[in-house]
Amino acid sequence: MFFLRKSSLEQLPVAMSGVRMGERALQVGIADRSIAGAIAAKVGLSGSAAFAVTSEAKAAQARTAGANAGVLVDVHLTSLDTLPFGADAFDAIIVHTGDGSIPPVDEAGSVPLLREAHRVLRTGGRIMIIERRASGIAGLFQRRRRPLDSPATVASLTTAGFRAARPLAEREGYRFIEALK
Repeated sequence: MFFLRKSSLEQLPVAMSGVRMGERALQVGIADRSIAGAIAAKVGLSGSAAFAVTSEAKAAQARTAGANAGVLVDVHLTSLDTLPFGADAFDAIIVHTGDGSIPPVDEAGSVPLLREAHRVLRTGGRIMIIERRASGIAGLFQRRRRPLDSPATVASLTTAGFRAARPLAEREGYRFIEALK
């Protein structure tokens, strides 16, 4: 159990990511620099943190996130359909879908990214999708609100080769979905 003392907007996604010290973690996309930096810092000196982003602006945000968190990050500007990493290169993958450059995981456009994530994730590794969602009044005006237990989310992850795909929670404007390889 963890207690939220600092900004829950930062600690909740970090805790839900499940990233541990010493792991090799890949973050795909970047929606919030402080959250991305905190997740990268979680692996510590004995692990490694990498980012895969689609634009130079997002690469700059990833570098800033690492610098603000006081950690070294390996940033790759790449197409998300072909990640520049070898097979089984990571213990954990966190996909940030809140920035608009990555399609929601329950849409067909996300399957090529998920297949690549499956390729670079080690056997027994896990993928965590963090969707930033509007809450409060802004949430009422969202164009489309997907239910937490959307079967399309699990179907996309399963189609990409993941197992035990399941939505974990929807809290404080975030939606968390995980799966295993």
